[in-house]
Amino acid sequence: MIEIGLDTVEISRIEKAMKNKNFLNFILGEEEYDFFGKKGFPLQSVAANFCCKEAFSKSISTGFRNFNFRNVQILRNELGKPFFIFSGNALKIVKENKYKFSLSITHTKNYATAVVICFKEENL
Repeated sequence: MIEIGLDTVEISRIEKAMKNKNFLNFILGEEEYDFFGKKGFPLQSVAANFCCKEAFSKSISTGFRNFNFRNVQILRNELGKPFFIFSGNALKIVKENKYKFSLSITHTKNYATAVVICFKEENL
């Protein structure tokens, strides 16, 4: 294990931010936008993805330096398990450092939380 990233957000904070038409374009990558758009942009799920991106940035110990929210996408497989898709500088950082990740996201009516564990590929 390299690092753990954890983040929690109040759903009401994301609800307020989503009133700005540019917010979703700022935080969601193209595939996420399409995925959530088909579901009507569910507030709790959007908040959970936001949290997961924050937790990712903490797990690599950089915060959002040299990449942006759109470079880190979280999608779900057919069973609902979340997984990352990276692009741009986030992909470069992940590849150069040989990082692999385990992630878990959850939400209630009022809060969304995400945990990301970052591993070095050679330690697996």
